Amino acid sequence: MSEQAMTVSIDADGIALVTIDLKGQSMNVWNEALMTEFAAFVEKFCADDAIKGAVITSGKASGFLAGADLKMLGGGGLKAMQTASEKDRFEAVFALNRMLRKLETSGKAAKALQNGEAYAKPVAAAVGGLALGGGLELILACHYRVVADDPKIQLGVPEVQVGLLPGGGGTQRLPRLAGLQNAAMLATQGQPIDPATALAQGIISEIAPRDQIVAKAKAWVKANPKAAQPWDKKGFKYPGGAGPTNPAAVQFHMASNAMAQRETNHNYPAVQYILSCLYEGSVVPFDTALKIESKYFFKLLTSPQTRNMIRTLFINKQAAEKGEQRPKNVEKSTIRKVGVLGAGMMGAGIAYVTAKGGAEVVLLDREMKFAEKGKAYSVGIVEKGVARGKVSKEKGDELLARIRPTTDYGDLKDVDMIIEAVFEDPDIKADVIKRTEAVIGKSVIFASNTSTLPITGLAKNSERPDQFIGIHFFSPVDKMPLVEIIPGEKSGDRSLATALDYVAMIKKTPIVVKDTRGFYTNRVVPPYLNEAMLMVKEGISPALIENASKMLGMPVGPLALVDETSLELGKRVMEATKKELGKDYKPSGVEDLLNVMVDKLGRLGRKSGGGFYDYPADGKKSLWKGVADYFPPAKNQPTADEVKERILYAQLIPAAHCFAEGIVHDPQSADLGAIFGWGFAPWTGGPMSYIDTIGVDAFVRKSESLAQKYGARFNPPQKFRDMAAKKETLYKAA
Repeated sequence: MSEQAMTVSIDADGIALVTIDLKGQSMNVWNEALMTEFAAFVEKFCADDAIKGAVITSGKASGFLAGADLKMLGGGGLKAMQTASEKDRFEAVFALNRMLRKLETSGKAAKALQNGEAYAKPVAAAVGGLALGGGLELILACHYRVVADDPKIQLGVPEVQVGLLPGGGGTQRLPRLAGLQNAAMLATQGQPIDPATALAQGIISEIAPRDQIVAKAKAWVKANPKAAQPWDKKGFKYPGGAGPTNPAAVQFHMASNAMAQRETNHNYPAVQYILSCLYEGSVVPFDTALKIESKYFFKLLTSPQTRNMIRTLFINKQAAEKGEQRPKNVEKSTIRKVGVLGAGMMGAGIAYVTAKGGAEVVLLDREMKFAEKGKAYSVGIVEKGVARGKVSKEKGDELLARIRPTTDYGDLKDVDMIIEAVFEDPDIKADVIKRTEAVIGKSVIFASNTSTLPITGLAKNSERPDQFIGIHFFSPVDKMPLVEIIPGEKSGDRSLATALDYVAMIKKTPIVVKDTRGFYTNRVVPPYLNEAMLMVKEGISPALIENASKMLGMPVGPLALVDETSLELGKRVMEATKKELGKDYKPSGVEDLLNVMVDKLGRLGRKSGGGFYDYPADGKKSLWKGVADYFPPAKNQPTADEVKERILYAQLIPAAHCFAEGIVHDPQSADLGAIFGWGFAPWTGGPMSYIDTIGVDAFVRKSESLAQKYGARFNPPQKFRDMAAKKETLYKAA
């Protein structure tokens, strides 16, 4: 055995200790090396009478096993599978199920096990860290599961989050251990549970101190020389019942399907397939159930949707977070202390995530009461975390101690980096830049958090424009995962490298975008929100607009998002753009609506208690009925599909223009920015993935059709027309 993935040692009692430890990897995953070596071990385990049992554990402090290597699934492995015969393709997908089934039966026939004519060799798992996806499925195939007594350990099957289902027996072993409902919640939501919850649900067998888990697992193996899984014993019944005639199970299947479609709007086949596996698997023998699971897994694995989701939500996200766009010739920077200028909503959030990332923060504002209010934001988050048991009081106090409010620019003298987050006004920002540069060290990188102002213009106020860069956060900073990094014309490699090092420290997902008004996300979101407001002006029902958007897969409706960002801000940005562009300004069509809502009615959005929604004190928001008095309902309302299409293309087209103009340099960044920046429907993999999936030609034809119907704003970029003519795809070209 090559021992690239695991080691096997056999003690005097004939118990094999299998230690999974992939060389050169920070985390254990099911990759080709582990699959090959583990399969060889299973063969030897079944055939060698000298081996009496086995304990499976991990050699890594990072965890037990994190599931399948998604790079393998989303890359060459999938392409190779598509060219293979149907039989070979199924065998490739069924390999993990076959191997784990052989492990738990010792290669004995299921009928012999059920009749008590044969027994399996005992296998136990000793789990000292996270076990997710195929990692959890491995321990489920063991007869006994000992997990370390640590509430931070995560156990779960998150495959649904990238458009897959558990493909190593998870949809069959989980319901047989924990019941249909617990299994459905784990598999369809993809959220992990802690060891105590897993024990209560019957998923694991024992919790023990970390330094005792291997000894406890060995003791169980030694004490139980003849083993069999519950489902391999005669008379086995599901906890809570199962089958087509069980009243509780019938009720569960009816309700779960209805609830799943309500939550997913039929956008996620993986959820439906998981529920199908749970039902179909409960009415057939276990070995047949595993084949059913693999059938559905294969359908998902070879679908464009899953390919797109794996590529964007896992492979490209990880690459961005590991600094794919970082200049390679710059040494990694150490950021111990950060000056945050401005303690308003954005500055307060930036201070919190920076302190959470481990750096000290000097939080500066013009008055101490504002600076202290900015720190109070972090106090509120920490207190809530302590109350919910998510953070210890000691850790929370340490985080808060790292934030120092001040009004004195002199306190910035020894910072490693500056992040400016003052009011979005060029004159105010210019003053702050000059006052800060008068006291900070000569090598300090200065980053401006701005959502619309070009960085090159702001950098003209700096004496060191090569050390000046833009970092655009999203609100609320502590929750939003995306950060746009914007190099100005004179920004040097060190400023870009430092900005990416900082974003890695605070564990956000970065994209690097071109310096232009609005950058990427704020070039796409306004046209999207404007389209919703134009529909309101046309008399289309606000409820239809919001519901159609949610059916599309948007996390909130566009009118709710307008209220969150505030109509007043929309009007202010519109007026600033109009002032800057002068005669070149092109009306969006919503100017009069904003004037009515903001100036005439004072409905500024959520912050004023009313916008397109009413926000009563009890927190139960509802659409404002008075909108019909100012924008009367149209007699003929469009279909939900027509509204969905309009909402979708109102995002696809400006995103395509940003790509065509080089504002985002690659389709990966465009997709990441859309999903993690404004919540573009994750099931698509992002706007560029969606365009590739339907075909650039189909995108262009549909855009032109919408332009004829609704106006020139729907016209696609010439670059996409050229690509359509050449039958090119975005990702292949990239």
